[in-house]
Amino acid sequence: MTTHEDRAGLKVAGEIIALIEQDVLPGLGLDAAAFWSGAATVFETFAPQNRALLAKRDELQGQIDDWNRARKDQPYDVGASETFLREIGYLVDEPAPFTIGTKSADPEIATMAGPQLVVPVLNARFLLNAANARWGSLYDALYGTDALGDLPAGGGYDVERGARVVARAKAFLDEAAPLASGSHADVAGWSVVDGTLSPPLKDEGQFVGFTGEASTPTSILLKHNGLHIELVIDRTHPVGRNDPSGQADVVLESALSTIVDLEDSIAAVDAADKAEAYRNWLGLMKGDLSATFRKGGETLTRALEADRTFTAPDGSSVTLKGRSLLFVRNVGHLMTTPAIRLADGSDAPEGVMDAIITSLIALYDIKGLGRFQNSAEASVYIVKPKMHGPEEAAFTDRLFDAVEDLLAVPRHTLKVGVMDEERRTSANLAACIHAVKDRIVFINTGFLDRTGDEIHTSMQAGPVVRKADIKSSAWIAAYEARNVAIGLKCGLSGKAQIGKGMWAAPDRMADMLEQKIGHPRTGANTAWTPSPTAATLHALHYHAVDVFAVQKTVAAQPTPGLEALLTPPLANGANWSDEEVAAELDNNAQGILGYVVRWIDQGVGCSKVPDIHDIGLMEDRATLRISSQHIANWLLHGVCTADQVDAAFIRMAAKVDGQNAGDPLYQPMAPDPDASLAYQAARALVFEGVEQPNGYTEPLLHAWRLKAKAAVA
Repeated sequence: MTTHEDRAGLKVAGEIIALIEQDVLPGLGLDAAAFWSGAATVFETFAPQNRALLAKRDELQGQIDDWNRARKDQPYDVGASETFLREIGYLVDEPAPFTIGTKSADPEIATMAGPQLVVPVLNARFLLNAANARWGSLYDALYGTDALGDLPAGGGYDVERGARVVARAKAFLDEAAPLASGSHADVAGWSVVDGTLSPPLKDEGQFVGFTGEASTPTSILLKHNGLHIELVIDRTHPVGRNDPSGQADVVLESALSTIVDLEDSIAAVDAADKAEAYRNWLGLMKGDLSATFRKGGETLTRALEADRTFTAPDGSSVTLKGRSLLFVRNVGHLMTTPAIRLADGSDAPEGVMDAIITSLIALYDIKGLGRFQNSAEASVYIVKPKMHGPEEAAFTDRLFDAVEDLLAVPRHTLKVGVMDEERRTSANLAACIHAVKDRIVFINTGFLDRTGDEIHTSMQAGPVVRKADIKSSAWIAAYEARNVAIGLKCGLSGKAQIGKGMWAAPDRMADMLEQKIGHPRTGANTAWTPSPTAATLHALHYHAVDVFAVQKTVAAQPTPGLEALLTPPLANGANWSDEEVAAELDNNAQGILGYVVRWIDQGVGCSKVPDIHDIGLMEDRATLRISSQHIANWLLHGVCTADQVDAAFIRMAAKVDGQNAGDPLYQPMAPDPDASLAYQAARALVFEGVEQPNGYTEPLLHAWRLKAKAAVA
């Protein structure tokens, strides 16, 4: 059982004290008493402000609910809605034209365009995979997935498939780094003569380095659209020995940045969980994180990759980062944590605790005390999710000021990424950016949470359309377009990332290659991918599209207005059949149960969960918020009954049990639903969904997970 000790008037859990006082502060040369005294002052200042902002959320939602109830049977009037939202302060005036003042952002953020990963901080092996995903084998990505249109048959190396991989990779090279004449497929060998690549490229400036001897290099380093491409030469390799040029692989600069996630993708509900999360972040910042695991009958140990060194054409040395640039995603403003209790006995705001401790740990990097360098600009990159409007963004700005003062680092050392995933934020995006204009390095459309918030905000206005149809709603297109346009109008190009959301199907790489090119085509200079392999394949899109050229075109276009954005996806008198209602309930209930059972019983916050059609999809709390709010909305408006919802949960519990039959840690739900805490939690998310703050799932998930942990303690 966790015990708490007094630190400057705070009651701090033993796990957090041990982490801070034994593992963090000594290596930084900082005094524990001074740290805790400063931290207590930060909590004393910002905890009341945090509570006031949450009360403002509830007040605004209550006013919106009342307004929608009064007009429930009338056609939705978006003009009247906008007027009302301005009257209550939900919508604010646009700031005068401005340009963000962010300085000292690393090139991976400011001047490069490429994939981004999001990885749960509680899984050290996944963390290392993601951090090391800066470089990825294109040959492996093409061979091992359906990117070529089919999957490998298995049973050993398929020579014919290998030839298709090589042909596809060399066709890519012909597009990204064409030769002065001929094709990469015809190259008989590479050499470097007097600093010039032979055979020569059409653009000699694309050749930026090599390894080995100039006459027989072991690799050739090229550059296109700001991204590096390494041709690996090895005539002893099974692939290279059969290649005319000895080319054994094409390695792409892939995941330029990675978000180390303390939020949606993990299940951290108490001091022990938080301490483990912070300790993994510490391992990344110190550079000594490792993970040992069994694979293929072998025991393997994974660690962070070293930097990569090449010889430049002029004979000088070129060193490139071996690892992805790391962000850390703190939790939002909503949740409190028992890891620290305030002077009045209340649990501390978890987001304030995250800001203090993740920034403290990052001092190892910005002071050069780690084995590797994360930020060459001595910046700390913090993604802040689930903020509602400019008041909350301004709160984060003030909080980061206070943490910088606590840690004695220069102003705006702490950079912020704003997740544009709540309706009040996307409707006031320019004002939100203005509130953090001197530290912002990232905006990102969070389609999933944004959809959940859309449903909850308009909960009382009427039933929403079927979940799949929400993706074609007018507000979605407006949201995606406005995000980029506003970001560019505020001067983010060349200073910050404009990001797009996750490709959720990690096993469907052919579809990703076909569809996800749409993200760079919008002018977004990063987008989320579900795995290092997916990042390597998505990197092809940033070679196909010059994102910064697209940004110039988009910046010259007018910003889409608010009308479409403020039009909720209401069903407008749709009369679904009983079969359609049952199918929708089954789809939602299956997704809820499939995710929640792992969260509650095993503490898994993000994983590949089979959907109702047995297709593996990456699920986290954002997808859960949509599904639970969708059923809650239909239940509220009489589209379905409580009995129909319960019947769907019972049917889908059996299906989810079957999908997890091979997991030895899995606890079946269907045989005795009343005895399954996971089943009860899933049901509560729907039947208590209307009352949940902004439709968030965290309060109920945390409560039920704590019960599950107590049951096995």
